Amino acid sequence: MTDAFYGILIPFLGTSLGAASVFFLKKSLGDYIQRALTGFAAGVMVAASIWSLLIPAMDQSEALGKLAFFPAVVGFWMGILFLLLLDHIIPHLHRNSQQAEGPHSQLQRTTMMVLAVTLHNIPEGMAVGVVYAGYLAGTAQITAAGALALSLGIAIQNFPEGAIISMPLRAEGMSKGRAFWGGVLSGVVEPIGAVLTILAASVIVPALPYLLSFAAGAMLYVVVEELIPEMSQGEHSDIGTVLFAVGFSLMMVLDVALG
Repeated sequence: MTDAFYGILIPFLGTSLGAASVFFLKKSLGDYIQRALTGFAAGVMVAASIWSLLIPAMDQSEALGKLAFFPAVVGFWMGILFLLLLDHIIPHLHRNSQQAEGPHSQLQRTTMMVLAVTLHNIPEGMAVGVVYAGYLAGTAQITAAGALALSLGIAIQNFPEGAIISMPLRAEGMSKGRAFWGGVLSGVVEPIGAVLTILAASVIVPALPYLLSFAAGAMLYVVVEELIPEMSQGEHSDIGTVLFAVGFSLMMVLDVALG
């Protein structure tokens, strides 16, 4: 249980450390750097969705024979539709965007920017929680090292995400302290979601293949709807694509080597 406790805190620590960069960097992150970091985060999330979530979901459904894909496909689409729903009912503002998404709201720009990143972090917290719930339940396909690999991978990509949210908040006129806490709060949904998932482990384990793929679908929705457009904005550059490949490779290595 101690392994799980520390494991679910690791991604949140990554976000918090990244948000702390607002105290050390004098200027806002340049567009080139933001696109590079966004591409890196997207690569990590895609690789995590495949090796840490979708493949284990299908491995656990092997008793279904040629239909082993079924729970993965169903869960994947449930995750896509869940994030699509949240996208439409929660007001939020993406980085470098002037128009908010979701229902009309009187919320401040900075609040909606934090909500956008919070939406992004929900599936990551779910992914960590589901994997650790499977590990604690003794699921053969999920090891402590494999769960740790997912936590580390998400923490690595959360570090630049913390900076990407706190620095723009500072640029919007927030004090450094408030910008830091804005970045931290955007990531607090991760350990909360993970803990709630683990507490419901007895209910979750029978449906684990569906939930693993649910988290994968939600993460890939974020990648395609938010991260890829952001890393491609502005003047053409290959930096986002190159860092996507770096993030993908790093997460793949972590999962295979530790899993």
